[in-house]
Amino acid sequence: MTENRSTDTAEALDILNILDMIPHRYPLLLVDRLVDIVPGVSATGIKNVTMNEPQFQGHFPGRPIMPGVMIVESMAQTAGVLVIKTLGAESQGKHVLFMSIDNARFRKPVTPGDTMHVHVEVKQNRGAVWRFGGVVKVDGKKVAEADFSAMIVD
Repeated sequence: MTENRSTDTAEALDILNILDMIPHRYPLLLVDRLVDIVPGVSATGIKNVTMNEPQFQGHFPGRPIMPGVMIVESMAQTAGVLVIKTLGAESQGKHVLFMSIDNARFRKPVTPGDTMHVHVEVKQNRGAVWRFGGVVKVDGKKVAEADFSAMIVD
């Protein structure tokens, strides 16, 4: 079976796999696990939001809310892992860099105790540039969405 075919069985990656695939580390690693990975097609990142994350000291005291920019970053990191998984050995020595974001919408606040399900889907792949659609859900309800792009660089 070819790794990049959309007919592959969906896979999962734990935090140790993710740490091997993208350079992000605490406090900016915003994906804990990936599930339902179909290389070249889609993946779902899982982010468990906890009160002990540093952004909640100032955003906002007395009413902690996950910053929208960090929700979008969780989409980008999920997409980055999907790209690295898709490229396989070809990804050695390469990084996935966030390029653009369009049509971002935030529907409901994300707060400590929530589990974000970050669904990303490949919309287009032309050479080093990839375009994605992302939707974040908490308890099955859409909390955010965006279209974004990334570039593969050495």
